[in-house]
Amino acid sequence: MEIKTVMVIGSGLMGAGIAQVAAQAGYNVIMNDVQMELIDKGYNTIAKLLEGRVRKEKISSAERDTILGRILKSVEPEAAADADFIIEAAFENLDIKKSIFQKQDNICHEEVIFASNTSSIPITTLAAATKRPDRVIGMHFFSPVPVMRLVEVIPALKTSERTVKTTEDIAAKMGKETVRVKDVPGFLVNRANAAFRAECFKCLLEGVASLEDIDKAIKLGLNHPMGPFELADFVGTEIGYNVFKTLYEGYKDPKFAPPLILEKLVVSGDLGRKTGKGWYDYTSGEKKPRTDLKI
Repeated sequence: MEIKTVMVIGSGLMGAGIAQVAAQAGYNVIMNDVQMELIDKGYNTIAKLLEGRVRKEKISSAERDTILGRILKSVEPEAAADADFIIEAAFENLDIKKSIFQKQDNICHEEVIFASNTSSIPITTLAAATKRPDRVIGMHFFSPVPVMRLVEVIPALKTSERTVKTTEDIAAKMGKETVRVKDVPGFLVNRANAAFRAECFKCLLEGVASLEDIDKAIKLGLNHPMGPFELADFVGTEIGYNVFKTLYEGYKDPKFAPPLILEKLVVSGDLGRKTGKGWYDYTSGEKKPRTDLKI
């Protein structure tokens, strides 16, 4: 089946990025979420990023308009009836993701593939919630999606080779490189990255260096574009917290136990840039050290 229309469920940081690269690749895109306000916010983010590319003369104004013209906004789950490929990019919560796939299972025609952008939840668990386990797959993008080149492709227990190949072809058309990864909690990159971040948390709590100096050292010493705490704020502290929870529940390894200070940030509603505070303070419009964070 030729893939012409991709539906992206979830219009946050990841969902908007996926919608953008899909539209840039020439696909018709249905941008779906529970509220039009959320969709508009994601759409405006795409428009802003594309305008930046126009200013840098990477694309023309006509190309920008063509890309945006491929994106249809819809709050109706039934819009999935027109889709050939579904990419779920909702909140990192098993019940929410299962509910989405169960609902779409009754709407989409039987050939449609369901891909999840989950960063840690086992794909087989999601596939088991549908009547099409051979057409459910993990398609894990990295943030920011328009910039990061990698997509982890994670087959579930019953995922067909045809589903895997179709997903890899779509990712390639989006300009991404893919790696096939076994369906285990956290997959590959987040499993390794969580262990790395856990060690950074330990260094912070042991007073090895300040939060700001840890970020600085990792950027300059390992050539990372962002330090672990900066990155956590960019993605959302609750995302990292849920990844730790999934890994700990999956492996029962103490190194993946969610750090208490991270849990406190999430419980306090300090989710990073999106809320104005996380590991850093962004309320002034700039990133500044927090003076009220008790470590």
